[in-house]
Amino acid sequence: MKQLIYRSHPFGFDHAMLAGILMQARRNNRLNDITGALICRHDLYLQLIEGPPAAIDALYAKIVEDDRHSEVRLALSEEVGERMFPDWEMLDDEMPTLSWSSEEVAAGAIEAATPEVLREVFAQVAAKGRLRATQA
Repeated sequence: MKQLIYRSHPFGFDHAMLAGILMQARRNNRLNDITGALICRHDLYLQLIEGPPAAIDALYAKIVEDDRHSEVRLALSEEVGERMFPDWEMLDDEMPTLSWSSEEVAAGAIEAATPEVLREVFAQVAAKGRLRATQA
């Protein structure tokens, strides 16, 4: 199984656009055995996707071409033994667990973060998602 993390800048971010992205992602990801999470703010998309390598490569190619993103940058791409988000076609985190300010993101904090730091951010999102699911 392949796990990939990328970051981009949203183009025209608003809640209606985000809802559309999430609805489309959840439908398509279910069909392609992809799971993951999207951290979204007005200045940043940070996404982890995981699944069959060919499906992940195809999805990332679409993301790079999607005009709702700008400056798409790959942060991590590797084989993993298990999913971090097995129960979510696409978990979203609009009030992210990120500790980086907008100024730090603009200055390159995401690019400077190690794969371990990025994975830990998503581990926090996964834990928050599991807690949310048990409280529902």
